Amino acid sequence: MKEKIWLTAYFILIVVLLVGASVGSYYSWTFYQKNLVLEAQNKELQNLVATTSNSLASTTLRLQEEIDKTNIFADQISDIASTVGDLDKLSKTDKELLLKYSKISFLNEHYVPFSLATITPVFIANHEAQRINSSVWPFLERLLVKASSSGIDLRVNSAYRSFGTQAKIKTGYNFTYGAGTANNFSADQGYSEHQLGTAVDFSTPNTGGDFKFGETKAFSWLVANAYRYGFILSYPKNNGYYQYEPWHWRFVGVELATKMHDENKYFFDYPQRTLNLYLANIFD
Repeated sequence: MKEKIWLTAYFILIVVLLVGASVGSYYSWTFYQKNLVLEAQNKELQNLVATTSNSLASTTLRLQEEIDKTNIFADQISDIASTVGDLDKLSKTDKELLLKYSKISFLNEHYVPFSLATITPVFIANHEAQRINSSVWPFLERLLVKASSSGIDLRVNSAYRSFGTQAKIKTGYNFTYGAGTANNFSADQGYSEHQLGTAVDFSTPNTGGDFKFGETKAFSWLVANAYRYGFILSYPKNNGYYQYEPWHWRFVGVELATKMHDENKYFFDYPQRTLNLYLANIFD
């Protein structure tokens, strides 16, 4: 009886073990299959991420290329607009304003500035009315006002002169000093910067406009500050055209005057093609 019981129990145990092993194998196989599926899905996801990343990188690169092209195009448009603006300015600006006169370029008897402004009488050295190019007058006025506020009593002795007026002045100098001597300090008609309406002869009440002006505080102030208002000394010492004229200053625009000041050069040191580059912005 006992043997049957043990055999039955043993049989049941065998069955249980076999069933357990089968169930374990089934679940192991199922887990393995699921793991394969998960690995495949993970690999597919990784591939998708990589593909998406590459696509995004490619799209970003193309987008950056388009942005760069747009920026280049915008810069080109800006350059074109600037060029058009400069050309428009040039079309409205007197082409004579930055040419070299003083025995080089010539202004005929018909040349007159587009517009002339009358200099405020308080700044005039004598009772004779003086006029200057209308576009230059705001710069000259600011210079004179600033000089006055700095304790400098600066006056205008002479400004615009017509072809005929310069002819009379030169004839008088020729008669008084002789043509040879007069040519050292006075331009013939048509060669004077004064006919442009952009040149000014300065003076002070005590010294007038002679060579002593170069020894005044007014002259020192002009040397240090005139470029800020677009004016330069036309005939410094050893200039090769006329004798030293500390009183004679010409308007060439703030940009060019500043360049000359910074480089310690004067007008005739530059080739005409360089001077022409500053014409469009002469009144800026």
